[in-house]
Amino acid sequence: MRLRRGIAAAAVLAGSSLIADKADAQAIIDNGVVQLGVRAYGDLNVDGGPPSGPSGTAIVGLRSLATTSDSTSPGCTCEGWGVGIQSLNISGYANSAVDGVVNLSLVSFTSTASTAKSVVDVVVDGQSYLRVTHDYAPNAFTSALYQVTVSIENISGQDIAAGDLFYRRVMDWDIPFPGVETVDIQGVPALLGIANGTNIFRTDNNGFNSGNPFSFSSFGLESVNFTGATGDIGAMFDFQFEALADGATRTFATYYGVAPSKAAADLARAMVDGDPSDIEIGLYSYGYPGYDTGGYPDGTPAVDPDTGEPNTFIFGFGVAGGILEPPPPPPPPPAVPEPGTLGLLGAALAGLGLMRRRRLV
Repeated sequence: MRLRRGIAAAAVLAGSSLIADKADAQAIIDNGVVQLGVRAYGDLNVDGGPPSGPSGTAIVGLRSLATTSDSTSPGCTCEGWGVGIQSLNISGYANSAVDGVVNLSLVSFTSTASTAKSVVDVVVDGQSYLRVTHDYAPNAFTSALYQVTVSIENISGQDIAAGDLFYRRVMDWDIPFPGVETVDIQGVPALLGIANGTNIFRTDNNGFNSGNPFSFSSFGLESVNFTGATGDIGAMFDFQFEALADGATRTFATYYGVAPSKAAADLARAMVDGDPSDIEIGLYSYGYPGYDTGGYPDGTPAVDPDTGEPNTFIFGFGVAGGILEPPPPPPPPPAVPEPGTLGLLGAALAGLGLMRRRRLV
């Protein structure tokens, strides 16, 4: 028995190592509305999908299944993330088109038809500092959004001081072709950084920045709210965190999605927890078409940059008062009736059947 258990344990460990060593792992996932191409290290843009309309690219980044339009892959596949500890001058990041994968060691990558989960360690000179998980899953309350639970675990062996830990997410919007997108960024507070009580450190419209949170160049709209910006641009978000003790984990939520208009995207940002009366995605970027393409292959009318039709792509963060928040809990499962309740229900149904037979007689 012990021998069998040992063999089984060895098989599990071998399987885990195969997953961890498979740095080229990737997945194209969807919820029937939103499609994502997730790479092993947690960034987007995976080759091997059907041609996107109207660009024709087979690379899946963030895509609408209704119109087949993709938002991050038609031009530069510039989408990525990064994390770092400033005082130690260490960082790890992934972006398929800008710098590639730097200082990240793959722990595991798993996926289903609708979910993907990447776990990586930031490793510099043989020392592990941070473990970062990106867990992609459909939002439970709106089909317009994918929810990404991001967890940053301090595995450095020492506490991280307030303001020392940074995280970045960056993307180049290309909708429906490179350079013709229209972009909004909203939810940027007037005061930035941990010293001012907010996790939001910096935003910008330069989607070509590296995933490295300690490198930066601006396209001119740094840390301001704007709508209707045009050109070959995107969105970049940098965050700064509270103190994180050794062994502790900081968790927050990000969201990717697509809606048929900006108005529908606004509603999706409010439906994250199933309650439309308040908005959970407080910091976000919309990317939508910037000119009339003449229509889409499925007959969808030509684009309208004023309304964001027929595609408004969404990237956002669960933010309240400038503080990153964890994702809302999923809805509770349907209640199962107690055995006594089931018995009463059965008796009632039997009584109704008896009354019906008496009436027929």
